[in-house]
Amino acid sequence: MKKIVSLTLFAFALCSYAVAQDSAAVETKEAPTPKYARATFNSTRIINMQSTEIVSKGALEFMISHHFSNIWNKGAGSENVGQLFGLNSGVAHTYMSFAYSPLDWLNVGVAAAGSSKYEGWLKFRLVRQQTGLRNIPVSVSLYSMGNINVAKDPDITFAGNRLSFVNQLLIARKFSPKLSVELIPTWVHFNIVPYGINNSNEVFSVGFGAKYKAKPKMNLTLEYSRQLNMYENIITKNGAILNYYPNLLAAGIEINTGGHLFQFFVGSTTSASNVDQLAKNTSSIKDGNFAFGFTINRSLSLKKN
Repeated sequence: MKKIVSLTLFAFALCSYAVAQDSAAVETKEAPTPKYARATFNSTRIINMQSTEIVSKGALEFMISHHFSNIWNKGAGSENVGQLFGLNSGVAHTYMSFAYSPLDWLNVGVAAAGSSKYEGWLKFRLVRQQTGLRNIPVSVSLYSMGNINVAKDPDITFAGNRLSFVNQLLIARKFSPKLSVELIPTWVHFNIVPYGINNSNEVFSVGFGAKYKAKPKMNLTLEYSRQLNMYENIITKNGAILNYYPNLLAAGIEINTGGHLFQFFVGSTTSASNVDQLAKNTSSIKDGNFAFGFTINRSLSLKKN
């Protein structure tokens, strides 16, 4: 009888120990960690438009971008060849910017945007595409930029009338290691209203961008944006009727050398600033007004090792 009781107690203790071990294993099981989509785009810009990407915390990005004149101008004939299809026409709009991320989710920047214009911006990373702890199918960023035109204009007596603003909600998804797509609704605000009918302080557009990874260090990029209002029958102070072209299209190639990112593209704009590209585009796709451009992008870590 004593042996039976002893065996029973021993079996009970063994079972209790096994249950305790199982419980401890459950309690110490690690929670799933988030797995973020990385390099949805390889730069803070796709071509002309902003991407959802920001530079890493503590890093400084320098970018210089050139937009040349049109490859072929209607009626110019052989002069287009002499100007090397816009590359040697003497006209190039240059964009130079510095961007820094003091936080993981915040990027600040300043730029000389060509034609006596300067810009400053904030970009907020709101949501990151991820799996694991949470399944979030898209990355979302908010971009807000202010532009000031410091060129002399006797008609502008109030400094605030020199200001305009661009706000973009950037929604991107990396569908595969090769393909990323972004939706870009945009709101441009002018502090001064142009002359003429059909005018407003607010200009709206909607666009998209895409990146396809063709090779390990080479990507193909594409952008399209459509202006939705205020591009027809703009009447100048002298009574002339001015029309803009609402379609903005660009295609390019990115080459990553490790230290630099080179972007070569052809687009339906010669302007350097998003304000002019998205609200005052003077290049017509119908007339074949496309121009070459390139961007050099370099990021440097300012963190102490």
